[in-house]
Amino acid sequence: MMNNKNITIKILLVDDHAIVREGYRSLLHKQDGLEVIAEAKDGEEAYIAYKKYQPGLVIMDISLPKQSGIQTIARIKKLDPSAKILAFSMHQNPSFAIQATQAGALGYITKSSDPEVLIRGIYDVYQGKYSISADIAQALAAERLADTETTLDELTVREFEILRMLVEAKSTQDIADTLNISPKTVSNSHYIIKRKLNVSSDIELTHLAIKMNVINLLEITGPN
Repeated sequence: MMNNKNITIKILLVDDHAIVREGYRSLLHKQDGLEVIAEAKDGEEAYIAYKKYQPGLVIMDISLPKQSGIQTIARIKKLDPSAKILAFSMHQNPSFAIQATQAGALGYITKSSDPEVLIRGIYDVYQGKYSISADIAQALAAERLADTETTLDELTVREFEILRMLVEAKSTQDIADTLNISPKTVSNSHYIIKRKLNVSSDIELTHLAIKMNVINLLEITGPN
């Protein structure tokens, strides 16, 4: 951790749940040298807040309405390549961590981690160091040891986002509008995704997404 007590890390906290933001804001304010200067409940708000407040670090949830955390990370990094971003997510699938780092995040901490893991991650990322929680590190190591074929890792950040929206039954136009791309680009990417994942239909694509924990079955069916 940093030893210079004169430095205050100004933080933008991004999460779509107000109660969650309140809890983590309270936790961070108890730490010396950490200050939450702005909050956002979705990707668009996060992007606007980053431009306005220029925080020293962003804590970014991955599962956000409309524009995802991964897409928002990429947008912020395009705006400011020096941005320090720590992804903070419920997803324990290492493919999400890989996609987040490919988008530009320096760290990936799961929400099941102990609070001190998040605090340590903040200091590490602020100093330009990579930081991942132990459960993700173990999952990545298990994949390598088992020589598991991580086909999801072959997808680009945009393709990964399109995959998530496809299995949520979003229309081509909705996906295009969300990602600010043309419907033709969505269709072309749809084809490329199926080819990369070696599936021939959208049903197979959805089954694979559930199997690889890209999306939970409950997220598709919704509450009873």
